[in-house]
This record gives sequence, structure tokens and C-alpha cells, in this order.
Amino acid sequence: MSIRRFYESEGQRTEQEGYETAQICENGHIITSSADSFPHHQEDHCSKCGAKTVKTCANCNERIRGHLRGVLPSVHEAPPPSFCHKCGNPYPWTEKGITAAREMLAEVETLTTEEKEVLNKSLDDLVRDTPTTQVAVVRFKKFLPKAGREIAEGLRSILINIVNEAAKKALWP
Repeated sequence: MSIRRFYESEGQRTEQEGYETAQICENGHIITSSADSFPHHQEDHCSKCGAKTVKTCANCNERIRGHLRGVLPSVHEAPPPSFCHKCGNPYPWTEKGITAAREMLAEVETLTTEEKEVLNKSLDDLVRDTPTTQVAVVRFKKFLPKAGREIAEGLRSILINIVNEAAKKALWP
């Protein structure tokens, strides 16, 4: 049976045929980017953190894209996607990262309430690649030194896995 016929018989869109299905834990650890070809690599729970693993979007049930079929995966695994390519909703690890960053910002005593609100609103533009991403980068660069080194390092460790590439390069060259 051809790949196209397999997906058509399974009711899947045929443009998926070019991608493997990725399996990722709810905290963003990649279990495998080749769940279709290597089912024996799959895990019910993450061996790094114990979280449940997923292969589909919770909102629309679309499979999470892994690497391209027929292309050997890189030695360095690409980060997990932040958003579903079909419905646009954030994956659980993206939501958890944004929530954790907001909680960390709430702990900062050296920022005013207004500065915290500005940074909170900017988080969404750091995660998504939008026309206002660079504005969000400037805001973070402006206010993070006031937050202190410990908070800045904590936010970096949370955000490094979920911010878009342009923001990542601008914030942490």
C-alpha cells in the first residue's frame, strides 16, 4: 500500500505523508521525532520528567509533525513546535512555559505593576513571530536588568525553549 493510500484510508490529509509523527511529553521533551517508523521508541510517560506523552494536538487531534520522511534526522534534534500547524493553538509545553514565565514575573519585587504588565503582554509576541516581536524584545531588554540576575536567568531557562528564533537571537546572542 502506498503512503498516500495509507493516509487516505486512515482519513488523514495527504500532505501529512511527508512528515513523521513526533511524540513529545507535555513538558516539551522530545521522545521521538519518528514515531511512525520507530514505534518501539515511543513511551507512555517521559523518562526525563514523568509527564504524559502526546502525538496529536489536544484541540484538533492533528498529528504533531516530526522530521521529514526520507531525511535523516540531525544529530541535534530540532526543538518541539510551539503551535499546531493545523489549528494554531499552542501545545501544552508552550502554554506551561508562558504560565511559568508569568509566575516568575509576578515574583519580581523590583518592577512596578505597570512594568510587569508590559512584560506579561510582551510574552505572547516573544513566542509568536509577529510584527511586534522586536518591540517585545526591546521591552524585555529594557526591564529585565531591573528584575535582577536571578530572575533574568530563570526567565531565560524557561523561555529559551518556547520563544521564536528571531526573539531568541535578539535576547540571547
